[in-house]
Amino acid sequence: MSSEELGVVEEYGVRQDGPDERVDRLVALGRALSDPIRVRMLGMMADGRGCCDFSGSGVPADEGDEGICVCEFEEHFLMGQSKVSYHMRKLKDAGLVREERRGKWSFYSLDREAAGELLGEAADRLLTDPEKRSVGDGCC
Repeated sequence: MSSEELGVVEEYGVRQDGPDERVDRLVALGRALSDPIRVRMLGMMADGRGCCDFSGSGVPADEGDEGICVCEFEEHFLMGQSKVSYHMRKLKDAGLVREERRGKWSFYSLDREAAGELLGEAADRLLTDPEKRSVGDGCC
């Protein structure tokens, strides 16, 4: 019987006994925040549509609408649609942003509640005194 069949795999020399969803979420968060463009995109979404002058973009967004269109990110960062979509996928995988479709347009906005939970989870994991952690929150 192989170690994979037993649910034990070794990655980077570390033995893992099955999936740990909390660790996976923190890894996805780290990946999402590891690129300065994605951090800037999150900042734009946090500021909302008022972050930039999108008035000439032709995007169907009314006053008070949430989200920033892919094409607006394209224009702001001077990159193509596929590159913007790649960055948005990383942010979505981490659970930091929401996507809303309006016809052929995709708008992205910061999921503040999820971002707060993820960042709080990361802080708890890294800053909580090991003596005060509950059972199952250990190092391994």
